Amino acid sequence: MFDYGKKTYIMGILNVTPDSFSDGGNFNSLETAIKHAKDMINEGADIIDLGGESTRPGHKYVDEDEELRRIIPVIKELKKEIQVPISVDTYKSEVADGALKLGVEMINDIWGLRKDENMANVIAKHDAHVCIMHNQDGTEYDKDIMESIKEFLIESIEIGIKAGIDKEKIVLDPGIGFGKTVEQNLEVLKRLDELNELGYPILLGTSRKSVIGAVLNVEPKERVEGTVATTVLGIRDGVDIVRVHDIKENLRAAKMADAIYRR
Repeated sequence: MFDYGKKTYIMGILNVTPDSFSDGGNFNSLETAIKHAKDMINEGADIIDLGGESTRPGHKYVDEDEELRRIIPVIKELKKEIQVPISVDTYKSEVADGALKLGVEMINDIWGLRKDENMANVIAKHDAHVCIMHNQDGTEYDKDIMESIKEFLIESIEIGIKAGIDKEKIVLDPGIGFGKTVEQNLEVLKRLDELNELGYPILLGTSRKSVIGAVLNVEPKERVEGTVATTVLGIRDGVDIVRVHDIKENLRAAKMADAIYRR
């Protein structure tokens, strides 16, 4: 499904939530969600990442039934109408199971297989791809932040492999904006290349996030150029997938960066 190293894959964000930080409420009807997914694919998205619960700071918890109610109709319709792979952004194994039964190819777990102890087993059962993200409560680190992130990811990889997840289907995400201050996010972005030591593809999700807003002092929808800058620098440092709202701009930047760095 993915041939890492040849190009940067563009993951388009599809939030079917009323309260996501950037586009909450814009696509939480079936019709608008499907149209937006198709629009992103037409602009060049390689994969659609579907989310039924906002994970922004201070978000409202959504139970499994409500999350499934939001995403299942969208998955069913997308599977009929699009050819690109679908990822579901969830940390709940019951939601993952329901999505994977419908043919979803990837689970994007913001808690790195840690929040729900059955998550790794569900992903293994369906032989699915998984994105393991670093996360923690609070922003205190008892050691160097990149060492902490790598330790977390290594432990999560071990959880996944022990459960039977194919190591060739694991992707890692440093978790920009999760359990990190603005300064810590900038430090991680500066040192992204250190994650290559782990030997897995890397996903970078910075799109319109608060670290960009803090640097540029602009609202979420004005953070396109800042996101593009992180996309290009991420590709230079070995990133394989970028998770973004603005497909066209990031795709063009990625193609240019690929021409330079993946020659």
